[in-house]
Amino acid sequence: MTEWKPITPEHDAAMARIVRDALKAHGLDIPGTAYFDASLDRLSAYYDRPGRCYHVLLRDGTVIGGIGAAEFAGLPDCCELQKLYLDQSARGRGLGYGMIRHIEEAARAMGYGQIYLETHTNLSAAIREYERSGYRQIDRPPTVVHTTMNRFYLKEL
Repeated sequence: MTEWKPITPEHDAAMARIVRDALKAHGLDIPGTAYFDASLDRLSAYYDRPGRCYHVLLRDGTVIGGIGAAEFAGLPDCCELQKLYLDQSARGRGLGYGMIRHIEEAARAMGYGQIYLETHTNLSAAIREYERSGYRQIDRPPTVVHTTMNRFYLKEL
């Protein structure tokens, strides 16, 4: 059985491991990616403020993935979909689509009208999910934090 929970400190280590394992598996354990984010080991603290949220997906009480949203300075009325990652054991089952819908609902509830995301061509499965979920590719915004990312998307909520 799977369930959603807001991230807490007890989930931080599991999510950091899932993010780093996924990035490493795709050759993205390099500077300019979330792999080196200062907040990665303390996601619960980073997302514990207005305009931000991060939810973990649990299967039988074990963290198998997570997804977040936070303000995005590059566009008005816009948040950024952040750190959608699944444990290797949970990939390939269509869970990403549900995660995207879940964070879009959370973004709307926080009052955002648009959602932005950045990704990399190495993450081809994620790109397919984003495009099938209605995200359209845009030019690189000037406010990109993860400098290695090379694909940028936007969706009206």
